[in-house]
Amino acid sequence: MSATLSQFAQSLSVETAFTVLAVAKQLKAAGKDVVELEIGDSPFESTPSAKAAGIEAIESNQTHYCPSPGLPEFREAAAAFVKNEFGIPAAAANIVAGPGAKVFEQFFCEAFLNPGDSVLVFSPYFPTYVPNIHRRGAQIIFSPLQQSHGFRPEISQIEKFLDDAASPKAIFLNSPQNPTGGVTTEQDLRDIADLLRGKDVAVFSDEPYCHMVWEGKHHSLLAQDGMLPQSVAAYTFSKSYSMSGWRLGFAVASTEVADAIGKMINTSLSCTPPLVQLAGTRALKQDHSERTRQMGLFREKVELLTSGLNQIDGFHTLPPLATFYVFPNVAPVCNRLGITSHGLALYLLEGADDAFGVACLGGECFGEAGAGFLRFSCAEPNDRLQQALAFLPKALSREDRVASYLERHPAFRLSNEYPEP
Repeated sequence: MSATLSQFAQSLSVETAFTVLAVAKQLKAAGKDVVELEIGDSPFESTPSAKAAGIEAIESNQTHYCPSPGLPEFREAAAAFVKNEFGIPAAAANIVAGPGAKVFEQFFCEAFLNPGDSVLVFSPYFPTYVPNIHRRGAQIIFSPLQQSHGFRPEISQIEKFLDDAASPKAIFLNSPQNPTGGVTTEQDLRDIADLLRGKDVAVFSDEPYCHMVWEGKHHSLLAQDGMLPQSVAAYTFSKSYSMSGWRLGFAVASTEVADAIGKMINTSLSCTPPLVQLAGTRALKQDHSERTRQMGLFREKVELLTSGLNQIDGFHTLPPLATFYVFPNVAPVCNRLGITSHGLALYLLEGADDAFGVACLGGECFGEAGAGFLRFSCAEPNDRLQQALAFLPKALSREDRVASYLERHPAFRLSNEYPEP
């Protein structure tokens, strides 16, 4: 017999987007035409300087170990980037390179959380927050974000956490927010900093979509006076530079915390591949104009999808503020059809038509507060987005197919109606 898995391993939850991605790929392999709006990946090529630098790095044999916190030139470039663009008072010693941004969720938890500590997570939330918090035996307190408040955290929610939690130790803050597209304003951040400054509470500031703000500009909590010592910000090259497959990101933290995270990388990953860091360094220094061009194309996609979804009866979407996701409230549609929002998402992929499908995610994939919503990524060509928009009303009108899908998948029957906007 095999050895028994730990309780943590048995309870491990995953990012549902990759699960739905696998289903979509299977259907496409079997001949079905699927518009893939489930995964948060860029449809564009990696920026030119990044590709060129990566090739040069391989040809010059930059294929060995490097310092665990990152190459000095990468750390310097990343520090200059966050200082110049977001006003974060960072130097090279405040930067740690990693394989994307997601890994820093785990390292943040390892740096600050002990068993029994309480962590505030705003819901809907990025799904990998949960297993990384549970890995440390900490307790999660979920606080709902409201569409009526632009999916922004409210200061009263943080005050309640500080007053009521048994051992308040950390807050996960994600802005621009995945999945909702909500943006925490500079005044919000100022209020949060004033409340937390000097307290023994750490903040994980998750900022992968820092260049996808369509109204105004991105602001970071770490730019607020005195917040660098008690915060860790995570950035990635996956969105801004279309480098998702390179797996490159970095964290910004105090020198003490950066040193601790560097040790965690040393004892787990050894280092982030130097050739990848060299590609990222070149992107930070030379690909600003290409990044800006790609962000403009993303904005067009978000506006196209938002406008189209709001024309569908029963869909309600906020004006696009940030990210390349659209997060419509579809409660009236779910209530009418008697199907959960994630059931609706899978019906659009699997059951609405034999030859064509649209892959998206049900809002409950991002926590209980996401129930009654759908998340659409814009990571397809515009003509494919138009195809999806044309298909959705037809799919929703096929109530006989919905009923048949629910017969085969009774777990997706809606037991209690969702509150409607």
